[in-house]
Amino acid sequence: MGFVSDTVDTRRIEGKSATYAYRDFGVASSSPPLVLLTRFRATMDHWDPAFLDVLASERRVILFDNAGVSESSGEVASTFAGMAETAVDFIAALGLKKIDLLGWSIGGFVGQMLALNHPGLIRRLLVVGSGPGGVPGSPVQDPRVPQMMTAPVSTEEHFLYLFFGLDEESQRVGKESLKRLEPRLSKSHADVSAEAWGRQLQAIMKWAGGDGSAWSRLEEITIPVLVANGAHDVMVDAGDSFAMVRRLKNAKALFYGDAGHAFLFQHPDEFGKATLDFVR
Repeated sequence: MGFVSDTVDTRRIEGKSATYAYRDFGVASSSPPLVLLTRFRATMDHWDPAFLDVLASERRVILFDNAGVSESSGEVASTFAGMAETAVDFIAALGLKKIDLLGWSIGGFVGQMLALNHPGLIRRLLVVGSGPGGVPGSPVQDPRVPQMMTAPVSTEEHFLYLFFGLDEESQRVGKESLKRLEPRLSKSHADVSAEAWGRQLQAIMKWAGGDGSAWSRLEEITIPVLVANGAHDVMVDAGDSFAMVRRLKNAKALFYGDAGHAFLFQHPDEFGKATLDFVR
């Protein structure tokens, strides 16, 4: 049996900064819609359909490629504040006044800047496999992480190391997640150009160093926030997620002890339901 999200057509809409490729599916009558922002070097086709289908069982779900990514025109901003502005451009083009937002990885960085610079737009925010940037004492990444993140071609080995735990069960589940991506990717071959992810990387380096990050401004975010991560995330240390929760005024934390950066794909049913509970 296939996934509903694999059958959704891609639409396009004209904004002020770009023409955006997006998908809109799920329970159309639910309000506000749940908008998803994805990770470094990812497109709409890199969301695990098992996770998407859980969300779409109760909510209107909107995926899109931000400016300069894959099928969307324009240029990738070199800061996450800039990426937040093009996300707002897309949201405004759809005529939406209020959303719930789930940002995974760098999508979580963008989501925080959206919440900070456009208060009133987001009702509830999920910061997933992400952090506020510039956390004092945050551990240095294993050298293998940036090497694999910036490899010219992403391989299965890279994906499994970066996103899943190194134990046998986590690796097995990671391979299953990769297989679930195949129906879309085998047809679209969707990718992020080297120029585009190079600009994303510039933004990551600034953010990690605290330049324009959310760390010093977290207390300004007063909407409900769910911060979630895998305890063994090699890209965004789970300690950064915990540090973030301690500074937010209205936050809850959820950690998966057996998972890494892609815990939401390792536990699509469980975290999908947790997401629905939070935005319900």
